[in-house]
Amino acid sequence: MSITSDFVKAGKAIFTIEPAQGYIDANARREVEVKPHYTFKVQHKDASDEWPEAWFVNLLSGPDNGSDYTYLGKLVPATGEVRLTTGSRYAEDSQPVQIIRRVLARVWAGDLAAVEAAGWKVHHEGRCGRCGKRLTVPESIESGFGPECAGRV
Repeated sequence: MSITSDFVKAGKAIFTIEPAQGYIDANARREVEVKPHYTFKVQHKDASDEWPEAWFVNLLSGPDNGSDYTYLGKLVPATGEVRLTTGSRYAEDSQPVQIIRRVLARVWAGDLAAVEAAGWKVHHEGRCGRCGKRLTVPESIESGFGPECAGRV
């Protein structure tokens, strides 16, 4: 399943990126060693009287894939850009930041096929990107949305 911008912005999206072997660091312009995969969670928060609507990007950083996430930055929903904030736990030149930015730029451009053609893999967790329920119907697994949520995004 290829993820889409709608899936990422749905509110409870969890997806894993497997960089290709021989990953070229954008800043160092050389091949660097990276982890075999990075799992990200993008959570949507509705606007309130005090805060505007926001999407928060987190990186799985521990063994408990339900709760061991560390804040990475905020997603700009119109462009797919991930911006670091004062609360970000990662630096601009860190591997996870570079990887999520690289992949989401392609997702928003509608060209995830280029990422996959370069040997990268992107997987959703098998749960609906909007409500978080486990997906069991093949069409739902492919789209990343359950039958009820598919019409709401």
